[in-house]
Amino acid sequence: MTDAPVGETVELDRVLLFSDGETTQVGSPTIEGAKVLATSQGMVKGKKIIVFRYKNKTRYRKKTGHRSRYTRLVVDRVVMPGE
Repeated sequence: MTDAPVGETVELDRVLLFSDGETTQVGSPTIEGAKVLATSQGMVKGKKIIVFRYKNKTRYRKKTGHRSRYTRLVVDRVVMPGE
């Protein structure tokens, strides 16, 4: 997903599974006509990932890491086909 400004509505149209507590619909691969409407809360950084490379008997050690960036979304509504 690309960077969405804060407060912008985002439409996700590839819904794989839907359940309302009583019935469950599973797509093959997706549910046609279903979509999720969400509001962007901006970019956030994920948990830090540590990458440690090591070779024994050669004194080679290298420690690096990174933090991936994600777009935080708040789901407003799930629209099923026929609604």
